[in-house]
Amino acid sequence: MCLSRQELAELVNAWVWDHHEKMVEHSANYIGQLECGKIRWPSKVSREALRAILGVSTDAALGFINARSARAAVKLEHVDRQQFLRTTRNLSALAALGPVLALLEGGEPTSIPTRVGATDIEQIRTATQVFESWSGTYGGGLVRETVMGQLRCSAGLLGATCPDLLRPELFSAIGDLADVAGYLAVDASAHEQAGRVYRFALACAEQAGDWLLRAEILSSMAHQAIWTGRPDDGLTLAEQGLVRPDRLTPAGRSMLHNDRGLALVKMRRVSETLTAIGTADDHFAHFTPDNEPPFLAFYNDARHAQCTGQPLAELAILGRDPGAATDRLAAAAGGHTGNTRARAVCLAKLASLTMATGDPLHATTIGHEALDAAGSLRSRGVTDALRELARYIAAHQHIDEVAHLRQRIATLVCTDSP
Repeated sequence: MCLSRQELAELVNAWVWDHHEKMVEHSANYIGQLECGKIRWPSKVSREALRAILGVSTDAALGFINARSARAAVKLEHVDRQQFLRTTRNLSALAALGPVLALLEGGEPTSIPTRVGATDIEQIRTATQVFESWSGTYGGGLVRETVMGQLRCSAGLLGATCPDLLRPELFSAIGDLADVAGYLAVDASAHEQAGRVYRFALACAEQAGDWLLRAEILSSMAHQAIWTGRPDDGLTLAEQGLVRPDRLTPAGRSMLHNDRGLALVKMRRVSETLTAIGTADDHFAHFTPDNEPPFLAFYNDARHAQCTGQPLAELAILGRDPGAATDRLAAAAGGHTGNTRARAVCLAKLASLTMATGDPLHATTIGHEALDAAGSLRSRGVTDALRELARYIAAHQHIDEVAHLRQRIATLVCTDSP
């Protein structure tokens, strides 16, 4: 799918209104006049809109010159305006790129190659894997800006020449990187930034026709919605990801049904929550790691135990038997040997469950383990899990050991909260 002249004109009109509350009525004919050079210097707001939508930083990159500038007139002969506009119109995902690139402006821009090949795509994928590892070790608070910088640089490659056979791979690689960047932004409580990045990631996945990546991104968006108190939106996003389950792998289907379960438990729809978790278990029973794409490698036995254990823990706190939730969260904490952040969250959730439904002293031991794991992290997800534990501690703070745990939590949250 590509942008027509009319679609690009409508995007420009909408951008100008959104950013300046000024009405312009550009048409397909207007875009055509820009392409052929009949209009060489459009209005300031129109130039701003085109730069944002097409993902460039200068008017010269679009081939625009001010006729009163002799130097600009000389440079014009080096710019093929018509070819540039035609190329960028063919990248419909660039309509979502402008807001992402605008998140950080200023400084010297990184040089973007004019051609993109398989090596460039592989470098993006390698960088994404490194950043995923960092997120588990350090949390979003320490590495988010580094990843955002890499995303801006990588997103610039969408305007470069790329063989048709490789372009879907380019979109997929950048979409996967954007999904990781969005996750880190959520973990640092930068929710507005995360929302923009996720929308860009989704546009990349859809442009690539990558259904599995689309499902993963919608799952990430569902988690953000649930975390920010919008479980109904989270349920909708998870079900959007399941619109073509035949195109998903067992891990992808299981992941999205668990997202449904987490949203449903927040809405106190108990029987539907249990059904969603059971369906997730059924799909995960067919899970084979070798048949899953690399960006779903994180969804393993430990992650599945965590994703099913969390809604079961909430049901247990509401009065159901805590046995299944306890077993799953304990298995998740034990399985997350290479992901400090996930281990800390699971231990904190397990401590909260045990504090609310079981032995406060045993819960205290688990809570100290969670704090030991959390000490090196800058993660709002971990901080929120520890704050939740502190709330359950309140009923038992007359016990010296429990009171000591509460003090440790207060100290760590105050010092390390992003």
